Amino acid sequence: MSGRNSAVRPFRTPLYSANGSLPTVGVVVLTMGQRPAELSHALVSVLGQLNVKLSIAVVGNGWRPTGLPAGVTAVPLAHNVGIPAGRNAGVPYVTGDYLFFLDDDASIPDPHFLETGIAKLQANRRIGVLQPRITDPTGRQTPRRWIPRLRKGAATKSSHVFSLLEAAVLTRRTLFDAIGGWGAPYFYAHEGIELAWRVWNAGYIAWYAGDMSVAHPVTSPTRHNSYYRMNARNRVWLAKRNLPWILVPFYVGSWTAVQLVRWTRNPRGIAPWFSGWAEGWRTNPGGRKPLRLSTIARMTGAGRPPII
Repeated sequence: MSGRNSAVRPFRTPLYSANGSLPTVGVVVLTMGQRPAELSHALVSVLGQLNVKLSIAVVGNGWRPTGLPAGVTAVPLAHNVGIPAGRNAGVPYVTGDYLFFLDDDASIPDPHFLETGIAKLQANRRIGVLQPRITDPTGRQTPRRWIPRLRKGAATKSSHVFSLLEAAVLTRRTLFDAIGGWGAPYFYAHEGIELAWRVWNAGYIAWYAGDMSVAHPVTSPTRHNSYYRMNARNRVWLAKRNLPWILVPFYVGSWTAVQLVRWTRNPRGIAPWFSGWAEGWRTNPGGRKPLRLSTIARMTGAGRPPII
């Protein structure tokens, strides 16, 4: 055992797959090329993962990645296809029984992170996708929105969830392929909710691992110029793509009511939000695959009926 490994966990026994080899992980890092230092740090943290076999692709969303470490595959896209479609584009270029998606401004502090996550998936076959706790590397307080639960509680508390923060996500590859990957039409916002819903619809659960962490700087979602429009449009699309038609107005209506209450305190963004809301109703996002009634019953029994 190397000195580095023994210094971290001196008695840890590596995981092995059914054929006796180390678990294989395909890692997809998405970048627009605007954060070269952060991208380098992200890749160093991935390459430092122990007791797993890695296949890594860096997707250049609108550019050709250069200067990558040896063995890392560059996947250039001619133009910015959006976040979910960009992640999907990297999947054919990696191999592995598991997939891990990481933002270019995120990094993994623990060299046993992937090994630990895979151990959780192997120990509980019901878990289809896992999202770790996201923490700011400078120690800034974790935003409550980064805890993907209605009843937030402590950030270190683990639980099943119905949405995902997409900055760092580990999943089973067979499941990811079966549910159709990330929702490409969204471009930005709410693809993590759809992924979680479709994992539940496939008979698994989405899991928030509060005892695992990934570093990511605290940022504001409103830094994106189109945030308010896409936030609203994609909420409507989320319902139209994933809910039985009878539930669509209930889901959109409840979220609209929440937004109206929020705007009594801060009216910023109300005009583009309603522009996106209207766009969501009049456009067809495609890819409709409504949740089964049994899935809705499971979600409701677990505390989150898909109308909230």
